Amino acid sequence: MIAIIGGGGAGLMAGGLLASQGQSVTIFDGNEKCGKKIYITGKGRCNLTNDCSIVEYLNNVVNGQKFMMGAIRRFSPQDTIDYFEANGLKLKVERGSRVFPLSDKASDVTKTLLKTCKDCNIKLNEKVEDLRFDEKTNKFIITTSKGIMPHFEKVIVATGGKSYSLTGSTGDGYAFAKKFGHNIIKPCGALTAIEIKDKFASSIMGLPLKNVELKAKFDGKKKLLFGEMMFTDKGITGPIVLSMSSFINRCQKVELAIDFKPALSEEELETRILRDFSVNQNKNLAYILRGLLPKNFVPVFLTKTCLDGEKKVNSVTVNERKTIINTLKNFTLTFSKLYPLESGIVTSGGVDLKEINPKSMESKLQKGLYFIGEVLDVDCLTGGFNLQTAFSTAYSCAKAIIEEEQC
Repeated sequence: MIAIIGGGGAGLMAGGLLASQGQSVTIFDGNEKCGKKIYITGKGRCNLTNDCSIVEYLNNVVNGQKFMMGAIRRFSPQDTIDYFEANGLKLKVERGSRVFPLSDKASDVTKTLLKTCKDCNIKLNEKVEDLRFDEKTNKFIITTSKGIMPHFEKVIVATGGKSYSLTGSTGDGYAFAKKFGHNIIKPCGALTAIEIKDKFASSIMGLPLKNVELKAKFDGKKKLLFGEMMFTDKGITGPIVLSMSSFINRCQKVELAIDFKPALSEEELETRILRDFSVNQNKNLAYILRGLLPKNFVPVFLTKTCLDGEKKVNSVTVNERKTIINTLKNFTLTFSKLYPLESGIVTSGGVDLKEINPKSMESKLQKGLYFIGEVLDVDCLTGGFNLQTAFSTAYSCAKAIIEEEQC
């Protein structure tokens, strides 16, 4: 008898694979339905993987890259695509090699996984409250909201992280892991917005920036991300901000800056500005800056540089021009913190990977206990890579259990 705690992507994948090989599987989920977090991924469409190579996948793993090397080779993105299509789900590939169900319905991904779990005993609205191991019987005893079940040879913890707690990811898996002596890397938000101390953010809330470069310095490292971002009432968000949050979420001291013209060197930018000045000699500085920045951002830029927007460009000094260039290439933001863990798309942190066998996902501290998916200290960038991690760890776990049973 095998128990799986958590009926999300990882739990359902493992359950389906095990049941298909004749294993007796019981899946416990405290929600009224399985796959609750799947329903909200990809804005309700579920970006279930990325049609990329193994190397490309590993390049998108922020934490746990070495740990995932074996698992992703055992069950690659192409294997995920083949698995879902073999089980009747038609897929499509969109920008950035992101894979979605052809129907654009996340519910179809869950339905497909549930179909593979048709031989599993799925217990909904049954939250696991306690997990312990009985040395006398060599079996795990699970206590749920509905009673005690003392007869499982193996237990797979697939409870997810702590983000989006309304989907059932409340950190229970960490508590179970601690009971068996596991270290937990402090959970924090990943793929989340960033708060800044600069007061101007609220005045330009909702302002989008395109084709910019977000730069960060942290722990002696530098990271540059190109793309789109947006200001919120107290910070910044958008694709490159969410990705950057995953790199800086374990750091206390972070320096942030925006390069508004990453395609131009300082020399090239100066040439452009001089050309604009020569063509518009009688225009004021604010007018010229509207050709370099979003209109609503110009007042913020002028305040930052302490320049007079009404000043005619033919009277702008060399030093003032250098200030404009330097600030366009390095508009600093004062980092405060990340948005709360609850708002993160995924959780960074979790069960310490040093204590988990990367081939089987089995605990090195307790035989028969396994951890898969987001409960582990593995997190990736956006693009379907986090669900791929769930599926690959689930496959490694199921494969190891099946091989052990066959020995």
